[in-house]
Amino acid sequence: MRAVALSKAADSRVDKPWGYELRWAITDRYLGKVLHINRGEALSLQYHEQKDECLMVSKGVLDLELNGEVHRLTPGDTAHITPGVRHRMTAVEDCDIFEVSTAEIDDVIRLEDRYGRQGT
Repeated sequence: MRAVALSKAADSRVDKPWGYELRWAITDRYLGKVLHINRGEALSLQYHEQKDECLMVSKGVLDLELNGEVHRLTPGDTAHITPGVRHRMTAVEDCDIFEVSTAEIDDVIRLEDRYGRQGT
């Protein structure tokens, strides 16, 4: 019989200048997070070299920039972001986004960041 690990999502909260992440699944094969982005805030314009991610808006309105083109997403909308795609998320309203990705948690190349964070 294999052991089962139980925890509370609040125990995996990572505060960010734009809101916070709840990292609810971290394995050597995949990641699962909830991104909470405060109204008017934005993640970095970024891309990944290896990380492949899928998003689903759970709550709020999100502007998702993909290679310079902005898409308005509302609850239930999804997006698949493949390696090399330049992207940024900006919250029009407070947003909760489910993100599932491959395991490269630190694979972030920042191109622009309104909070002064540099590089990766």
